[in-house]
Amino acid sequence: PIKEIRDGTVALKGGGLRMVLVASSLNFSLKSEDEQTAILLQYQSFLNSLDFHLQIFMQSRKLDIRPYITVLEDRFKEQTNELLKIQTKEYIEFIRSFTESTNIMSKTFFIVVPYDPPIFAVRGGLLSKILPSGKSKKETAEDNFDEYRTQLEQRVSVVEQGLSRIGIRIAPLGTEELVELFFKLFNPGETEVPTI
Repeated sequence: PIKEIRDGTVALKGGGLRMVLVASSLNFSLKSEDEQTAILLQYQSFLNSLDFHLQIFMQSRKLDIRPYITVLEDRFKEQTNELLKIQTKEYIEFIRSFTESTNIMSKTFFIVVPYDPPIFAVRGGLLSKILPSGKSKKETAEDNFDEYRTQLEQRVSVVEQGLSRIGIRIAPLGTEELVELFFKLFNPGETEVPTI
């Protein structure tokens, strides 16, 4: 249902906007019991303070270790010390055999923050007949996008502040990162992401 992606914002065909934030993880198990309780209470307080819904999405992907092995092979070729050359070769073989026998997964956590404009602003048919505007349709759509994006950024700020209290750092994805994310979601077998 994506209409376009621009300025780090996903515009949906229905008129809604979404910003996707990447979030750091938190090793809850390593915290003391008091810290765990404090984190849970703070998270509960954060969720109760929201007046909009969120989507929390975790992506697990098999880690592609090939670029790392390529770097190691380049270092192996450049190595002049014979002992280090042998150790580098053994390390490359260890990494290859380990990754072939074990699935090494990377986990990424995303938070999707929505903004759906008021219904009368999306449809506009009846309202535009009652209140004629001197602006062209394109200018109005551009103004609405900027206004709605500002509303969305305010929501993102609320999420960022709430999660920072429990030690989770977030960062909004840019346009290219969003294109790559959605391309990989909709084309799981493809490795090359098209340029935008």
